[in-house]
Amino acid sequence: MNTTPVHSVVLAGGGTAGHVNPLLAVADELRSREPEASFLVLGTASGLEADLVPARGYRLREIPRVPLPRRPSTDLLRLPGRLTAAVRAAEAAIDEIDARAVVGFGGYVSTPAYLAARRRGVPVVIHEQNARPGLANRLGSRWAAAVGTTFPGTSLPDAVCVGLPLRSEIADLVAARAADPAGVRERAAAALGLDPHLPTVLVTGGSSGALNVNRAVAGAAVELLDAGLQVLHLTGRGKADEVRGVVAGLAGTHDVGRYQVLEYLAEMHQALAACDLVVARSGAGTVCELAALGLPAVYVPLPIGNGEQRLNASGVVEAGGGLLVDDADLTAGWVARQVPALVADGPRLAQMGAAAASVGVRDAAARVADLVADAVGAAGAPS
Repeated sequence: MNTTPVHSVVLAGGGTAGHVNPLLAVADELRSREPEASFLVLGTASGLEADLVPARGYRLREIPRVPLPRRPSTDLLRLPGRLTAAVRAAEAAIDEIDARAVVGFGGYVSTPAYLAARRRGVPVVIHEQNARPGLANRLGSRWAAAVGTTFPGTSLPDAVCVGLPLRSEIADLVAARAADPAGVRERAAAALGLDPHLPTVLVTGGSSGALNVNRAVAGAAVELLDAGLQVLHLTGRGKADEVRGVVAGLAGTHDVGRYQVLEYLAEMHQALAACDLVVARSGAGTVCELAALGLPAVYVPLPIGNGEQRLNASGVVEAGGGLLVDDADLTAGWVARQVPALVADGPRLAQMGAAAASVGVRDAAARVADLVADAVGAAGAPS
């Protein structure tokens, strides 16, 4: 651990949990090392950071969102004015706490933060969450003092793979499972109204849900229940009624109490503590949290976008810690054939969990904090 004092740090990132959670994890690590340090977080009024950052005890400075157009449009004409205003706001934040470093996690607010730091001569440290880097981090990495990535194959200059800084609930769960796995499972199951002694499958497509995942798993509800499984199915907001309807239709012949349907669960760490297998999209946060916890999974990458979700899961799948199934191939028939057989095969499931844990990173927040301390130390005292 690098104990060089950082004194004051501006952190930039927001909009999604993928940016905010790693930011808070690194801020917490830096604060634990140096309780008297000053921190200021750059974000927007509309992103998750508007609630999460103040709730964690950090000051949030709102700056204008600056989306970088990927193709010619009217937004491109507005870019210079928006960017200038945002850079000035970021400079003011740097000046306010005499920041010794700017730490960015990508997203709309990071570009102006990186440009402001460059103008002020303040070192930039970047963390890139995804296997394929975003536009802001590709730009900022050109002059960054250090770049940390979640995955080893991410293409950014002079980057080092540090893993994904874990949100506090997951970091705490990792430690608790290591100390008392049976007790953790029982307490989590009790909190969720689950039976801790039944093999449990967690299904999640993220906060917005995944329609095909929902339909495929619900379509196999008979086979899952007949196999003696317990299912906790998180459908995503606004997508629960269809799944509930399918499950309710089995009430006369099956114990549908073993198939719980929720739109969303704030205490996601409880669900992870209570389950044996996860069926999920392969966002970076999901992949890294499951690997850190040593949980086997069926990963179903989002079928649209730039293919980053497939890349996110590739490392843990190649290690044997999960299965990768194309969205089009995840049907009710596939779930009915594969999932009960997998959960019933205890040795295989245990091997998958161990393989996932072997590639999981549990100290990424400390690694990023070390990069920040190194950058501050290399820059020396402010003039």
